[in-house]
Amino acid sequence: MIKVLIVEDDNDFVYLVQKLLKKQKDIEVIIGGPDQKKVLEKVHKEQPDIVLMDLNLGVSNMDGILLSREIRIQTDAKVLILTALDTPDMIFKAAEEAFASGYIFKSQMSFLVENIRATAEGHTAQEYLIASAALSCLSEAEKAVFHIMMGKENTLLSSPKTIANQKGRIVKKLGLENQKELMHVFSMFKE
Repeated sequence: MIKVLIVEDDNDFVYLVQKLLKKQKDIEVIIGGPDQKKVLEKVHKEQPDIVLMDLNLGVSNMDGILLSREIRIQTDAKVLILTALDTPDMIFKAAEEAFASGYIFKSQMSFLVENIRATAEGHTAQEYLIASAALSCLSEAEKAVFHIMMGKENTLLSSPKTIANQKGRIVKKLGLENQKELMHVFSMFKE
């Protein structure tokens, strides 16, 4: 059973998504609501596999992005961003900032169930693409250290102190608190 939490402030849209998903025998639907604190509490309590996150919650365009990021850092839930915006570059950038597993345009709801199942089953091509884009801010040396952190063999000639410094810079550049968060968010790259 795939547990899906819907975070959306348009009640009519929530109703339509809920109606679509409840027809699926392998999907359980949980309604999260637009309040960030309550959503985080519900995510920790219900432990959904997938969170469908509206990109534009309430007044700020950043609410959905920041909430998605918190969910990805704090839990094992994968986040699929829902958006009515039709600017792919803007959506991709938002997905990258949120460490999202993917995104779905609200105008393409016919793909929703398929995307939920694919994301729940494993890492999708879209998820790798988004994660790789998030890592694009790293230098080549930092990318090599990142791969060491993910379990690849150390073939660098750098000193342990240099590698330790680069690990700290990687965490900082990605806006994370520590290496544990980095390992959690980018687990798809673990060897």
